Amino acid sequence: MSTLETSAAAPASLSTSDTPASRDAGKPPVATGTCRMFETPLLEFFSRIHPATPFLFWVPVLVYLVCGALRTGELHPASLFGLVIAGALLWSLTEYLMHRFVFHAIGPRGWQRRFYFVAHGVHHDFPADKDRLVMPLGVSIPLGLAFWVIFRTLLGPVVVTPMFVGFGAGYLAYDGIHYAVHHFRLTSRVGRWLKRWHMVHHHTGENARWGVTSPLWDWVFGTMGQSRAVRD
Repeated sequence: MSTLETSAAAPASLSTSDTPASRDAGKPPVATGTCRMFETPLLEFFSRIHPATPFLFWVPVLVYLVCGALRTGELHPASLFGLVIAGALLWSLTEYLMHRFVFHAIGPRGWQRRFYFVAHGVHHDFPADKDRLVMPLGVSIPLGLAFWVIFRTLLGPVVVTPMFVGFGAGYLAYDGIHYAVHHFRLTSRVGRWLKRWHMVHHHTGENARWGVTSPLWDWVFGTMGQSRAVRD
């Protein structure tokens, strides 16, 4: 198994890349805004992803599924649309719960700290790393298959499709918004609000504002945090 080259306990203020080359040369780490996560080159390669990749893969899948659901006629279009919205709402809850209780869980054991760093800690240490702002396909595809199986088991073969389409659309909204708030200077009122909302989560030290696409579940569960001005 490959080992991490960056400690899971790396401070959030770290903004350099400590690579074997820089260590071997006896030079200080280079301030690149990224880091090498894995010693194995293949794992390191697949830990990075172009931000368009999830859309290029998942949009055709979701379009195919919704067209198939419309073609079968098993659901009235209004019912299908309502289930798509329900799926998107379910994604927003899943996003909140995973971000709060999975991605920010740091246990006492070494493997737990490594999992935190690989899954999410690296993003908080290097929030401007544009190659690690969206979920790699090696993660999103297995998760998507797992959620499809769960939905089909619980909801049946008819309802699963529109629910999954809404869930997938919500996920793509998450990836797109997350990339935009970190990488673009947003000028619209909504864009600036979303950016300020997420930056409070990153830069004030508050355990709050776990939702990225929506503040709904932070409001429901009382994790809105304090209103603080954060510069764009």
